[in-house]
Amino acid sequence: MNEHCNTPDTPEILKSLSHLYEKIDERISHLREIHATRLRCAPGCSECCIDDISVNEVEAVNIQLHYAGLLKNESPYPPGACAFLSKDTTCRIYDNRPYVCRSEGLPLTWIEERNGKTIAFRDICPHNEIGTPIEELPENACWKIGPIELELAKLQNKLGCGVMKRVKLRTLFSLLNAPPCR
Repeated sequence: MNEHCNTPDTPEILKSLSHLYEKIDERISHLREIHATRLRCAPGCSECCIDDISVNEVEAVNIQLHYAGLLKNESPYPPGACAFLSKDTTCRIYDNRPYVCRSEGLPLTWIEERNGKTIAFRDICPHNEIGTPIEELPENACWKIGPIELELAKLQNKLGCGVMKRVKLRTLFSLLNAPPCR
């Protein structure tokens, strides 16, 4: 993973990632207010924290930088759940968790092209289905999949010199011999 970490722009790219996370968190905060009565997600709820989650390399590098001590001195959570869960099933990297983890539990919306037709889809964690059916929610009351992924792809493109590499979170624990990116 570190082959792209020597990019001179890495610190600036990671700063941009931090700003993107702030933007995501601001929007998610608004959605959490709208859906306060339906969202059951709380510390310790880890059903979404599955194994084999992969993230863009730029997010993996960010975790590697912020949690080098954890990666070197602690063990991953047992297989079957996210490697970054603690024994009490809270997130050990919460402040720098990847994008996919930030939007979990919210009502999601996205557009797909199928057979020449544009179809809008919606989904939500089964624990958060209580309340207005998600099909009836206004679009601005859902997390729109697409725009943030595009911004992440642009950051990954810069870090990866055009290579769109994904990294499984669990593998970060096996990269102990690789020096953290600077």
